[in-house]
Amino acid sequence: MIHDTRRAPRRHVTTVVPVIDTMTDQVVGQLGNLSETGMLLIASAPLVEDALYQLRFHLGGRPQPLNVGVHLLWKVDANTPGQSWCGFRFLTIADEQRRHIREWVRAGDEATVR
Repeated sequence: MIHDTRRAPRRHVTTVVPVIDTMTDQVVGQLGNLSETGMLLIASAPLVEDALYQLRFHLGGRPQPLNVGVHLLWKVDANTPGQSWCGFRFLTIADEQRRHIREWVRAGDEATVR
């Protein structure tokens, strides 16, 4: 058995949740997994490792998107040409939005993702 040593529990996202760079208003990829401290992005746009981004996405049927300031910690090419796996940590996120993510992770109900 593999022991997960991450500080915050995370949840795999099995539906397509587009992630938008708010500076360019372009979709940069889709969520792979999410925790209250960060996220895995399946990127379809070129991103720069160790850079800061402002991203937004919808989660759990919320009418308003979640807006997060993130730091790209690592990036690995995916098997699909033009895609990469990117690990981000949240730098700025509203308390209410962090709480919503925490509840979504705990719920484990993929039907609430849109």
